[in-house]
Amino acid sequence: MNSTARGGGVAELLAALMPLARGAGVDARWLVVRGDGAFFALTKRLHNHLHGAEGDGGGWARRARPLRRGPGARGRGAGRPRAARRRRAAARPADRRADPGPGRPRDPGRLARARRRDRPNAAVRAAWDFLEPFVRHADVCVFSRPAYAWDTIPEARRAVIAPSIDPLSPKNADLDDATVAAILAAAGLADAGAADPPPAFTRADGTPGVVRRRAAVDRARPLGRREPFVLQVSRWDALKDPVGVIEGFAAHVAPACDAHLVYAGPPADGVSDDPEAGAVLEQARACRDRLPTEVRDRVHLAQIPMDDPEENAAVINALQRRAAVVVQKSLAEGFGLTVAEAMWKARPVVASALGGLQDQIEHGRSGLLLDDPRDGAALGAAVLELLGDPARAAAMGRAARERVRHEFLSDRSLVDYLGLLGPLAGAGD
Repeated sequence: MNSTARGGGVAELLAALMPLARGAGVDARWLVVRGDGAFFALTKRLHNHLHGAEGDGGGWARRARPLRRGPGARGRGAGRPRAARRRRAAARPADRRADPGPGRPRDPGRLARARRRDRPNAAVRAAWDFLEPFVRHADVCVFSRPAYAWDTIPEARRAVIAPSIDPLSPKNADLDDATVAAILAAAGLADAGAADPPPAFTRADGTPGVVRRRAAVDRARPLGRREPFVLQVSRWDALKDPVGVIEGFAAHVAPACDAHLVYAGPPADGVSDDPEAGAVLEQARACRDRLPTEVRDRVHLAQIPMDDPEENAAVINALQRRAAVVVQKSLAEGFGLTVAEAMWKARPVVASALGGLQDQIEHGRSGLLLDDPRDGAALGAAVLELLGDPARAAAMGRAARERVRHEFLSDRSLVDYLGLLGPLAGAGD
């Protein structure tokens, strides 16, 4: 059960795992929580607190009680509301913060700093205190990293399963260079070419798809066919730090090279469980507007349509494959599926050394990690290092793809879940 049918890493993870689980004989269903604005304001507050941030500064203990029984759930393609309620009543709650476990930075100093950031602060513990009554009777609680496992849950009832990506989905399937160029042109993100093939992709069910919808982009002009660009793909979420990405690029990358910056996300009103997206987008726009003209003209804020999620995925796929460097300058992060996606496409990645990002990237081998996610100068130096050394960037990209192949593909997640569910099913006999 989760809070949105599309948009965000958890929805993508479920879209990949559900058919695999059902094909393996697991009677699995996907229920989407249905709530009003007050409910999603609460869940966003919980999201921020679980990451150690105050968010809007509100609490929940007293105000949230009426909401505990209020929101319903709707199934993905099956199940009427009454049946959904029965399934929900029968289901035991389990926590899942979307993000991974294996792999640690090798540098002892970096590891010590990472451990300090993983320690729960007062905001995190307040969120745990609110949620713990819902999960205390679960047979097993699944966490995405060892550091995220609550110390209030007995160790015998904790499991760690890292999230993963589907390599055959429209977002991750192979695209040749000509099709990438055609998709970006069709979406209005880059110049069109006279000899472009159709902007085609393959849908999850094997049928052909074509990119037709154009992105809404704050920019001076489309990208040129050969212009390099730095890319971050994220929701319009303050913890993804779009303003910090723009400022870091403007101050420390743009003066030293001719690269562009593309920050791409869903439409601000396209993700139902994020009431803060519109305000964050406006902050990013205001930041861009304050830049000198010669820098502002190289900053693109793109909202990729979500009307057809698979078409949206194909556009993100093309952006990631075309990017010179992919960044993920998050101030807090669970897993960060966009990093695994970019690594799978053999892109060099610069990311904050926190949460699941540090589990995915081996610093200096399969990407570069930023010790301080707020350090724009460090971001700029890392990006320029990769832009200025294409051979090293390509080698990191190859190592990144192999790391994802071995650690973060959906078949590995399925095996982990089957190993977890088997004993639980036997316990009920």
